[in-house]
Amino acid sequence: MNTGQLDYRTAFELAPIGLVLSRQRLMIDCNRQALAIFGATREQMVGQSFECLYPTQAEYERTGQRIVASLDASGWYADDRVMKRLGSSRAGELFWCHVSGRALDPRQPHAAGIWAFEDLSSRRALKVDFTAREREIAALLIDGLTSKLIGKRLDISPRTVDVYRARLMRKAGAASTAELVNKLLSG
Repeated sequence: MNTGQLDYRTAFELAPIGLVLSRQRLMIDCNRQALAIFGATREQMVGQSFECLYPTQAEYERTGQRIVASLDASGWYADDRVMKRLGSSRAGELFWCHVSGRALDPRQPHAAGIWAFEDLSSRRALKVDFTAREREIAALLIDGLTSKLIGKRLDISPRTVDVYRARLMRKAGAASTAELVNKLLSG
């Protein structure tokens, strides 16, 4: 790669955040930073389903549904979620990741997209062993959503959200939602 001349491919490859191009939820290309974030080789990511980056298949499925339901008119979406590393000595390690991106055609959210990944583990450690649903609710609490909005987003009742929030508070040793969010953010 000629680093003396800046072109789109060089910019993509050397971007300071992880970038992934997708079609039908398959990763068709990724840059060096995406490989570093997930501790993967190109072969472990390119041509593979995004499912390999999620702690469980259920989280992959629910996140896909949430993206479809939450895209704005321009096709943009962003959230913080727990993801999974692939290779090296940290394979299987779960970590907080900020994901943002856009569908190229908002009417077909998974047809083609551009996704950016930022590893949040240096600022937000995952110290408590949460279930898949607890991880989803924790991420939405961090975003400041109420039980009603979380319930609507996840297609569950607000009362169910409250039950999960109580479990999260107990596991994290928090006395209030604000303290829980603070503990989740500080790691």
